[in-house]
Amino acid sequence: MKIWFDLSNSPHVIMFYDLIKHLEHDGHDVVITSRPLANTIALLDQYGLVHTPVGSHYGKRFLNKLFGYPIRVFQLYSFLRKKKPNLAVSQSSFHSPLVAFMLRIPSLYTNDNEHALGNIPAFLFASRVLVPNDMAIPTFFNAKIFSDKFIRYPGIKEGIYLWRRANEIINRRLNYFTERKKVFIRPEPTTAQYYTGKHNFLDELIRSMQDKYEVIVLARDEQQQKHYSLHPTLKVHVPIKPMAFDEIAVQCFVFIGAGGSMTRELSAAGIPTISVYQSELLQVDRYLIDRGFLIHDPNLTAKSLQQHIATLQSNKHNDILMKEGKLAYTLFISTISSLYPVPFYQKNSKVFQISKS
Repeated sequence: MKIWFDLSNSPHVIMFYDLIKHLEHDGHDVVITSRPLANTIALLDQYGLVHTPVGSHYGKRFLNKLFGYPIRVFQLYSFLRKKKPNLAVSQSSFHSPLVAFMLRIPSLYTNDNEHALGNIPAFLFASRVLVPNDMAIPTFFNAKIFSDKFIRYPGIKEGIYLWRRANEIINRRLNYFTERKKVFIRPEPTTAQYYTGKHNFLDELIRSMQDKYEVIVLARDEQQQKHYSLHPTLKVHVPIKPMAFDEIAVQCFVFIGAGGSMTRELSAAGIPTISVYQSELLQVDRYLIDRGFLIHDPNLTAKSLQQHIATLQSNKHNDILMKEGKLAYTLFISTISSLYPVPFYQKNSKVFQISKS
């Protein structure tokens, strides 16, 4: 079977890496398309995944996105009709389900962001849609004709790909030592349609903590990289290339996230994590906050940081999240299998271990 993955944003790379390698191990062909957004291309190259960039990202403005949507759809269609895939799989790629519909192949779409407008066409054209248990679905899609399309999974999407590696990360953290504690910061998603918060609002917080901690800013794009690396009063390290997730998780004393996916990843892996997200929180974020594994403080200061650190350090790795992740992963596999009448996995196939950190 030939399976097409559209990895159109940075979080998709780590999310699908293990699954893609497992598919290839079992003899399936995988076709990957990408686009130049955030760290996507660099991460795909870093993880050794062969991919073809298709189309562009059209920025934050809604009208630009609306204009660019059909352009990339037809670019993907033109590329993929020659590849002849049998199945499409994607996470929050609004283009993938429609392209799959045009190619007359089944598609699996998953998303955990109830605020994303692109979900509407994706929900409409996808063959199956996987969403977290707590995520709200637009009323229109509650109609009976859509009842078999939506499948809910337990926990959060980050658990789907972290359940194998979380214990290893925690064990490596116990043996990691550095004289100066490291605080990792992920700035806001400036180009996302759903983000309505402030830009470059972390400068004062960084200045107040940079003498006590080693601050590493994980920039999303070239503009953020220039802002933080060239700012005359900020003493921070800004990696030119994306850091591997496992290395961030092992070295990180505290993670401060102004976005979504990476913040949830670190929290799910048991790392002390504080969200400073400036827009309306998603249900999956509230799920973590309600269980005490993530703190949301959009007005974080150096003083409140110390208070939060004391609270977060008393928490331990959440085994429940990882168990939910394993269940969700199994559901993901069975859903893909149900969409194509070919055995998805060999009966003697071994569970793959992620070899890329």
